[in-house]
Amino acid sequence: MKCTVMTNYPKTQSMVAELIAEGTIPGASYAFIEPQEIRIYREGHAAIFPEEEPILENELYDLASVTKVMMTATLILQLWEAGSLDIEDSVTKYLPEFSQPQVTIRHLLTHTSALNGYIENRDSLSSEELSEAFMHLTVGENFGKEVLYTDTSMILLGFIIEKITNQTVTTVFEERISRPLELKETLFKPTNPLQCAPTENHPVRGMIRGEVHDPKALVLYPHCGSAGLFSSLQDVIRFSQMMLNGGSWKGVQILKEATVEQLMHDWTPTGDLNRSLGWAFLGSADGAVPNRYLLHTGFTGTIIILDLVKKRSFVFLSNRVHVQMDTPYYLKRRNILMETYIAESEVLDKLV
Repeated sequence: MKCTVMTNYPKTQSMVAELIAEGTIPGASYAFIEPQEIRIYREGHAAIFPEEEPILENELYDLASVTKVMMTATLILQLWEAGSLDIEDSVTKYLPEFSQPQVTIRHLLTHTSALNGYIENRDSLSSEELSEAFMHLTVGENFGKEVLYTDTSMILLGFIIEKITNQTVTTVFEERISRPLELKETLFKPTNPLQCAPTENHPVRGMIRGEVHDPKALVLYPHCGSAGLFSSLQDVIRFSQMMLNGGSWKGVQILKEATVEQLMHDWTPTGDLNRSLGWAFLGSADGAVPNRYLLHTGFTGTIIILDLVKKRSFVFLSNRVHVQMDTPYYLKRRNILMETYIAESEVLDKLV
């Protein structure tokens, strides 16, 4: 892995520095993946409360919803390749107790199911009770017509993976993705909390460190497909390289090249809602840059952007919920960060 202090993304780096200086994030580990090199940076702190801590080389971050693409969506694509499921299948084919037979795997992957994910007294339910509640959700009026991003879709897909494989979704991930890719720093239960960037200073749980931030993932483990993974920058880079390389890494085929190519299509029922199979599409805010970039983010402050055409990626890991959580402001600034990266990437294309 080649590292250098030189950069072709000065505006993106400057934006990261601004986020740290203004206190939006305590720090970040991030990388620019280029066809011929990888440029790695660690800036700011892993923790600022109760005292400042530097970012470790192998710092682990709570990936939050980036789990959806690194684990669940990729496993669903593997099962699709193997003929174990079809994306047009009804969810009830695998989960007969599910109350909405019109909802298909495609709807779940593209977040177009219109499922109402509200569950009364959710945080007081046991894993079994919460799992049962997901079987009785209702569908809203915009079924198949708009994207409503929720954790519900990937949680249900995780249940489907478990029904097909007769294993927990976490075990399937370890066997079919983590172990083949040698993701030795990607796990669900870190053994050393001090290697983990802390997240929220929770009023009930205290400083959350080495334990998943997401409350549903905390209860549902090891059956949650929406969140729960901890990982290092190096491992997320490796996953991203696999995707950029047509589904393979050092001769290990995680996905078929044709499957990865299929991700460049809009898979929503209407074909124009900018969602692929598990991934979102991203372009420039002004529409000048086409939606060719695959994107996924996590609530805790994590981002993967993949350009499958130019074989580039931006991997950004932070713990922005430590120790303040102004989500509306962060989302506004995060969007500017992503747009800045895309703009600089497009400039590079013109220089080649």
